[in-house]
Amino acid sequence: MNIYIGNLPYSVTEDDLRDVFSQFGQVDSANIITDKFSGRSKGFGFVDMPNDSEAREAIESMNDKDLKGRTIKVNEARPREERPARRDRY
Repeated sequence: MNIYIGNLPYSVTEDDLRDVFSQFGQVDSANIITDKFSGRSKGFGFVDMPNDSEAREAIESMNDKDLKGRTIKVNEARPREERPARRDRY
């Protein structure tokens, strides 16, 4: 299951996410989304856990909990929606 984690402090690393969520079971990957120009965290990320029951336990346990000073939002990630192509504005 792919899990969305929002409202992350900018100081959180992918290793931090992996450590926190591995308390609930196996973590296949942890990914923090960064700005492509500055390289700075955008404040959200994703964790992939292969076992759905462990993932659900992690979601229930971690949602609205404090992580390094911020209350994080945790839920099952929704599939990415197709967005219309952007037009250049000249």
